[in-house]
Amino acid sequence: MPDDETQTPTLNRGGAARTPAGLPAPQLTGAAEAPAPWLLRLIAVGLVLAALNLRPAITSLGALLEEVRDGLHMSGSVAGVLTSVPPLCFAVFGVMAPRLARRFGAGAVVCAGMAAIAAGLVIRPYIGSTAGFLAASALALMGIAVSNILMPVIVKRWFPDRVGTMTGLYSMALALGTALAAAVTVPLTSAMGGSWQSGLAVWAVLAALAVLPWIVLVRDRTPAPGTPAPDRSASVQASRPADAPALRITRSRTAWGLACFFGLQATAAYITMGWMPQIFRDAGVPAGTAGVLLAVTMAMGVPLAFVIPRVAGRLKQQGPIVVVLGLCGLIGYGGLYLAPAAGAWVWAVLLGVANCAFPLALTMIGMRSRTGAGVVRLSAFAQSTGYLLSIPGPLLVGVLYQHSGGWGLPIALMAGLMIPQMVAGVLAGRDRTIEDEC
Repeated sequence: MPDDETQTPTLNRGGAARTPAGLPAPQLTGAAEAPAPWLLRLIAVGLVLAALNLRPAITSLGALLEEVRDGLHMSGSVAGVLTSVPPLCFAVFGVMAPRLARRFGAGAVVCAGMAAIAAGLVIRPYIGSTAGFLAASALALMGIAVSNILMPVIVKRWFPDRVGTMTGLYSMALALGTALAAAVTVPLTSAMGGSWQSGLAVWAVLAALAVLPWIVLVRDRTPAPGTPAPDRSASVQASRPADAPALRITRSRTAWGLACFFGLQATAAYITMGWMPQIFRDAGVPAGTAGVLLAVTMAMGVPLAFVIPRVAGRLKQQGPIVVVLGLCGLIGYGGLYLAPAAGAWVWAVLLGVANCAFPLALTMIGMRSRTGAGVVRLSAFAQSTGYLLSIPGPLLVGVLYQHSGGWGLPIALMAGLMIPQMVAGVLAGRDRTIEDEC
C-alpha cells in the first residue's frame, strides 16, 4: 500500500532492499522465505496484546497514588521517586533488549517481558514496604522496557511495507491500555472492597494473557524477514555496514535529536500519568472523576496513535506535526495553571493530543534508518537515552510540589519543557537517515 510507505528504503520479506516507491530490489541469495500468513496474523495479535500491557502498571498506580502513599507512608519526594522509576527502568533495561534479542530471539524476549510484567504486578501491592514496592515495580517495568524497545524492531522486520499501519495499530493498543487502566482502576478498587492492593494486582491478568501468543512465537523457527538464511556466516554478517559498531550512532545529529525528543515527550507523559490525577484532586475534583480525566487524556491516543503514524509516513518531514502537538501541550498546561477544575475536560483533551508525540517518535524511529539493523540500533539508542533524560522530570515535580505547597511551579516546569521538545522534534523529523550521518 503506497500510502503506508515511510519514504525510506526498507527490507522486503526476502531481505532485499525496497525503494521509497515500494518496488523490490533483487533479493539476496540465500535470504529467508516469506513467512506464513498465520504467523503474521499471530504476530499482529501478539503486538496488540503486548502493547495493551505497556502502561497499565503506571497509570493504574497514578489513579491510586494517594492511597498507595497513605498505605506505605510515603512523602511527596518519595512518591516523586516512585513516578521516576519507569523511565529509569526503561533506560537501564532497554539497553539490554537488542543483545537479548540477538541471543534468544525477539519473540522469546517479549514473552519473558510479559511474564515479568505479570509477576511484578501480582507481587508489588502485597509486599508491604516501600522498598519492596519499588523492587516489584522495577520487575514489571523491566518487562515493559525490553518490549518497548523491540516493538518498532518487530514491526520493521515482519511488516516492512506496513510500518506506518502496524506502528499505528500497536500505538493505538498502547493508548487503549493506558486509558483503560486510568479509567477503571478506581471503580474496580471500589468493586473489590476498596482495597488498593486488589485494584493494582488485577492488571496482572491482562499481562498473563499477553504471554500466550508469544509462547507460540518462541517455538516458531521461521526466520524473520530481512534476516539472512541460517547458512550465512557470522563473519559475513559482521562485515555489513548496517552492523557497524553501535558507538557510531552517536555521531548522528538525527539520532541525538530523536533521543532528546523521545526523552522530553517521555518526561511529559510520565509526569502526566503519575501526577495529573493528583493535580485534579487537589483542585477539588473527586478521585473517580480525576481518574476518568486521566483516562480521557490517554484515550486521545487511541484514534490519534493510528492516524498520526500514517500521516507522518506520507510526509518527508515531520516537524509540522511536532509543532502542532507541542502547542496543544502549552495550551493544556496553561489551562491547568489558570483554571484546573473549571476547564478540566478541555485540558485533559489537549494534553492527550500532546501526548501523541509518543507514536510519532516511534514512527520516526522506523523512518530514520534504511535497514532493520539500523532500526534496532536507533530504537535502543533513542529510547534508552531518551528515558535516561526523562528520569529527573517526575522526581523534580514531586520535590517542587512538596516544597512549594502547590502546583504552580511544577506546571510551569511542564510547560517550559515543551519548547525544547518542539526544537528536538523538528531536528529529528528532517528527511534524512542515520546512515547518512554515521
